[in-house]
Amino acid sequence: MYWDVKTVTPLSDYRIYVEIEDGRKGIFDLKPYLDHGVFRELRDAHYFKQVGILFGAVTWPHEQDIAPETLLAEMVPLDPNLAPGIAFEKA
Repeated sequence: MYWDVKTVTPLSDYRIYVEIEDGRKGIFDLKPYLDHGVFRELRDAHYFKQVGILFGAVTWPHEQDIAPETLLAEMVPLDPNLAPGIAFEKA
């Protein structure tokens, strides 16, 4: 679907860079989630870096996930004209 996540990259300070199928790009901050339920495990930096995509959603190996709708509602959008391959401070 057009709102599915196509790229996710872990960044420093519990943030992720995401690209959506429709071309939107942004930074999503997971810090507000880290003290709640299953998301506590994401505080482990090594585990946090294991982020991936399953069925268009951002996921981690132990079934934590962020739905595309949540990403779109809460991510900080990036300028769509930024050059591809822009360097981010990775986690």
